[in-house]
Amino acid sequence: MLKTYQPKQKEVKREWHLIDAKGKILGRISTEIAKFLTGKHKPTYSNHMDMGDFVVVINAKDVTLTGRKQKQKVYTRHSGYPGGLKQRTFEQVISTKPERVIESAVSGMLPDNRLKDKRMIRLKVFAGADHKYQDKFTPSNYAKE
Repeated sequence: MLKTYQPKQKEVKREWHLIDAKGKILGRISTEIAKFLTGKHKPTYSNHMDMGDFVVVINAKDVTLTGRKQKQKVYTRHSGYPGGLKQRTFEQVISTKPERVIESAVSGMLPDNRLKDKRMIRLKVFAGADHKYQDKFTPSNYAKE
């Protein structure tokens, strides 16, 4: 009788992927990042386990949007108190905290379950090209561009 292979948590090998966001479309790059964080690119993927890899995103300030979203996209949050609604446009967010744009898009693409926070911790986003994870990469595990 054949049995389905179930990987053990200690058998999970985490790799590092470097993604350059310069000139890329936000939604397209976010789906790619979410795929790496969940581990869906691995042949041993299992949806109830945390199989994902580390992802470092550089040049977050140079990410683009299509159409008129540059001016129309709005990020909304609420403090929970009356009158606590805060809204900021994409242009305001990208000028102050460009990392938040990518983090927000990727967070929205991950499933809302107990693994989401662990996956988001493995996402490292930097506004420019400089980052502190240079030593983690070997030429074989750069993300395909």
